[in-house]
Formats: sequence, structure tokens, C-alpha cells
Amino acid sequence: MAPTLLHLATGLAFLTTTSFADLTTIIDATSNRGTWEGWGTSLAWWAAAFGQRDDLADIFFTLKTTTHQSTQSLPGLGLTIARYNAGASSTNTINPSTRMVVSPKMIPSRQVQGFWLDWTSSSPSSPSWNWSADPNQRAMLSKAAARGANILELFSNSPMWWMCNNHNPSGSDDGKSDNLQSWNHQNHAVYLATIAKYASENWGVRFQSVDPFNEPSATWWNGKTGTQEGCHFEASTQASVLGYLRGELNSRGLQQTVIAASDESHYDEAVATLNRFSGNATVMGAVGRVNVHGYQYGGGRRDALYDLAARAGKKLWQSEYGEADATGERLVSNLLLDMRWLRPTAWVYWQVLDGGGWGLIEADNDRKTIGQANQKYFVLAQFARHIRPGMRILDAGSDYAIAAYDQQAGKLVIVAVNWGDPQYINFDLSRFGAVGSNGSTIKRWATQIGSGTRYAEYSDTQLSGTRFWSRFEKKMVQTFEVTGVHL
Repeated sequence: MAPTLLHLATGLAFLTTTSFADLTTIIDATSNRGTWEGWGTSLAWWAAAFGQRDDLADIFFTLKTTTHQSTQSLPGLGLTIARYNAGASSTNTINPSTRMVVSPKMIPSRQVQGFWLDWTSSSPSSPSWNWSADPNQRAMLSKAAARGANILELFSNSPMWWMCNNHNPSGSDDGKSDNLQSWNHQNHAVYLATIAKYASENWGVRFQSVDPFNEPSATWWNGKTGTQEGCHFEASTQASVLGYLRGELNSRGLQQTVIAASDESHYDEAVATLNRFSGNATVMGAVGRVNVHGYQYGGGRRDALYDLAARAGKKLWQSEYGEADATGERLVSNLLLDMRWLRPTAWVYWQVLDGGGWGLIEADNDRKTIGQANQKYFVLAQFARHIRPGMRILDAGSDYAIAAYDQQAGKLVIVAVNWGDPQYINFDLSRFGAVGSNGSTIKRWATQIGSGTRYAEYSDTQLSGTRFWSRFEKKMVQTFEVTGVHL
């Protein structure tokens, strides 16, 4: 039976408060929950501040160990997805007194330079376009691609300011109304398609996907109080833009570029939006993948969104997740719920560099200062460094563990967390055709949520027949790699 919202909320409470007796986890070798595409990060806003730094590119987009701030030795996260934000802001004046309106609460680092300066010409070689804008974010995009980030997505927080009704890329004056002018629906599509084409010809990078909206159903995009770029879009407006975008991409020879939509902030909003699209064959044909953000955290019908996307034949991404818990506890809780019920094929963190616990590394994007990696960094490393692109996600049969299989290497990866008192967790591999020799060593890595052990590797676990077990301290995440495994 599919879980209700109450079931999911109850499950989260169980995960975080209950002490377990010893557990046995049975991995289903016959299951297939999708081929993993990768882990990633959005580049706005941190890369606009720190995009020239090779050490940060190494930390986030390779698996090698890098010295950070001369004090920390960080195992690279090996992210393979980078989301590039097409900015909506510029400082030019048009005809001769029309200029961008800036929210009085706008945070400067969250105002991203855009490329299309005015409506005079749509030709990318005309003076209406400024391709020197946003150099730092573009630099990190190139560095990520050079280090192995092979899935690049172009996304928009707001249309260019001059396409907006109030000329404010932070949102409409009431926060609840469409801010994209009706006569600029196609221009928003032209803007994104032109960037995608220009990037492939001039930046040496190719965007595999484009998402024209960011949390479009939200009613907090208010230009009078906004701290960042944002825009509300009704579902009918989204449908109009999606149709134009497919045509503009196709006309530029980008037929293989996937359109992702709609990056709603909550799972339930994504369900509602997809239901509104479902009766429109043209729109559903234009949308190649469903993107959603994870800001509903422990609530929402993840399972309902997965079912809708699966019935429509669409892949599903958790395309943005973040919170202010530097301990990593909330990240693990929500990531495991995503893997269990949402079943995405990719998972993307929002700001890998940010303050107040939001970043994996503490930083101030306005003052351009960087601190230390927090515990959340090492918690995510348990997943990102071991569950790699191309692996098959298996059913681990629980809310506290996920499993992935590398067929080419004959390797099984299990990541599990223990929330309660210290205990042993047993892993049963009896459903596999082969699991390696009895007594063979299984490598494990441990991270203590909150503080303590950060990312420690051990070779003290052995296979006993078709089983193995390990002791978990309270609030500990561990990863196991079992070799010689065959379905």
C-alpha cells in the first residue's frame, strides 16, 4: 500500500527517535529502482563569488583528497551534476529611462548578471547581448565539466528583468501574480535557448537539460521584500513557455536537450502542477524530466509524485535540497526518505558554500570569506563518493538503508544509518547469485552525525556466508562496499 502523509511523518519520527533492537536488512537483488545519474550542486550563488578557485572545483567535482584552508584534508565529493543559473539582472538603461527595479532587501550575491540586455535584438551577436557577464559562475561551470561533471543543467530563477511586469526580477509586487509579461513568454524561451546554443559553441560546454522555472507556484517571490531573484508562474503560463522553449531549442539544433520542469519547492506542489499538465499532450511531450525541490522535508507525497512521473514515462530528479542543519542529521533523514519514496535518479544539493549551516562548507558569499567544512559535508560524502553514476539502485527494504549495484565491477554498495542506541545491523545478501568468498574483507566508512568521526575508513568487517554485520554508534552513518557480488 502506498504511504500516506501520516505514514511518512510517522516513519520520520520513528527514524529519529526510536531505539532499535539489532536489525537485519535484506537486499533485494531482483529489484531495480533506476540507474543512478549522479549527485550535484547548483552553482548560483556560491560560484559567482568563488568560481575562479581550482581547489574548490577539486573538492566538489573530483574524488581526490584536497587540502582546504591549509587545515582540513577533504575527500572529494565527486559531484557529476552542475546546475548553472541564467541570471536575470543587469545595470543598463533602456530607451532612455527604463532600468531594473531592485528590491530594497536584495542580497547582492543573489543578484546574478544576465546576458540579454534589452529587447532590441534577439541576435546573440548584437549589442543587446553581453556575453562577458557572470564570469565567475561560468568559470566554475567549465572547471566542473573539465573534472568530470558530465551532466550540466541550465536553469532560471527569473526571466530577465525587462521581461517582468514590474521590471523587478525578485518577483511581482504582491508575490502572487505572474511577473512575466504575456508578450514575453516566447522571449523567455529565446533567452534560455540562446544561452544553451552559445555555450555549446563558445564555452565548450553542453547543457543536457534546461529548466525555465524555479519554484513557480510559490507565493513568496515579492519584489518589494525579495532577497533573491524569483518569479511566480501560473500553470497556464508555464505551459505556454514550455511550448515555446521546445520550439526554440529545436530551431537551434538542440533537439536532444531535455526540458525539465517545474522545480516546484514542495512535492505536493509538484504533484498539483504535473496534474495540471497531464491533460495537455503538447506540454507533456515537451517536458522530458520532472524536477522537484526538497523543501517539504519530512512531509509531502513523494510516492504520489513518483507514481505520476513513472506513469508519464518521465525521469525524476531531486534537483535542489538544502537546510541549515550543519550536523547532517536532517540531510540523512530527508535523503533516505527521497530514496525510499521519491525514487529520483539524481540528487542535487543547493549551496555547497554558504553560511548558517546551509553550506557543506561555511562561507559568506557577499564578504567572500570561507571557513571549514562542517559535519554535513562528511555525511554527504558517504553517499556521493560511493553510489556512483551508472549503478543500479536496489531495494534495501527499509527507511534506514539504501543499496546500489555496480554490475561491471561486481560491487554492492550499502549506506545505512542508526538513529537509536548503539547496536549491530546485519546485512543479508542471500538473494544474490554470488557474494564473494566466506571471510573476505568488506571495506567500511563511518561518519558520526553531529560531531566526532568524520569519514574514517576501516577494513575490519568480514563476510560470513551470505551475511555481514557491523556495530553502529547512535546517529552514525556507515557505507559498505562488498566485492565479488553478482545478481
